[in-house]
Amino acid sequence: MADTGTIFLDEIGELPLELQSKLLRVLQEGEFDPVGGSATRRVNVRVLAATNRDLEKSVRDGKFREDLFYRLNVFPLRLPPLRERGDDVVRLASAFAQRFAARMGRTIAPLTGECASRLKAYGWPGNVRELQNVIERAVITSTNGRLDLDRALPEAVRPASAQPDRTPDSPGRIRTAKELEELERTNILRALESANWKVSGEKGAAAILGMHASTLSSRMKALMIQKPR
Repeated sequence: MADTGTIFLDEIGELPLELQSKLLRVLQEGEFDPVGGSATRRVNVRVLAATNRDLEKSVRDGKFREDLFYRLNVFPLRLPPLRERGDDVVRLASAFAQRFAARMGRTIAPLTGECASRLKAYGWPGNVRELQNVIERAVITSTNGRLDLDRALPEAVRPASAQPDRTPDSPGRIRTAKELEELERTNILRALESANWKVSGEKGAAAILGMHASTLSSRMKALMIQKPR
C-alpha cells in the first residue's frame, strides 16, 4: 500500500529476528512475497523507523540484525526527552492547561514561576503524554482558577507542605533535582531487586512501579541502571 510513498515503522526495536530478515530483503532488493501470494512484488518505499531502544546495544546482544541496523541508520534523528528540552515543558503545560480548561468550561490563570520551576524539576519519564495527564489532573482539581500541582504531580516531587516527610533526619527539607533523581534511581533499584531484575510481565518491576515496561527501560538507561553480572 505504501508503494511510491512512505511507511512509518514504530518501535522497530521490537521486531522479531525472523521478521527482520524479511524487512531487510525489502530494503535491499525492493521486493517481497505477499502472504498467500504466488508472485514476487516489487515496491519503491521510503522507510521511517522509530525506537526508544539502543539499537547498537541490541546488535551487540544479538537481538537486532547488524545489517538491518545499518540499512535503517541512513539519516538518524535523535528526539530529546522532555526533561532535556528546557522551557518547552512550561510552554506545553500552559497550552495543555488552556485546552483542558476550555473543554471543562473553566478559567485558569497563567502558570506562576513556582509552578514552572516544579514542572522543570521533574524528570518526566512518560514525556509529553505524562505531562498532558498531569496538567489535566491539575485542571480538574484546580481551585480559584489556579492549577493544583500538589495533587497532580507524582508524590516524589510534591512540596513538603503537601505530603508528610518520610525522612526523619531532614524534616521539611526541599530536595534538589539531583537528589530527586537519586531517589528515583534508588526506588527503581528496589523494584528491580524485588522482581529479581525482571522488567516486564505481571510480576516485573514495571508492574510494581505502575509504569509501562518501555518507560522503565528508558528511565533505567537515563539513570545508568544495569543488571549486575
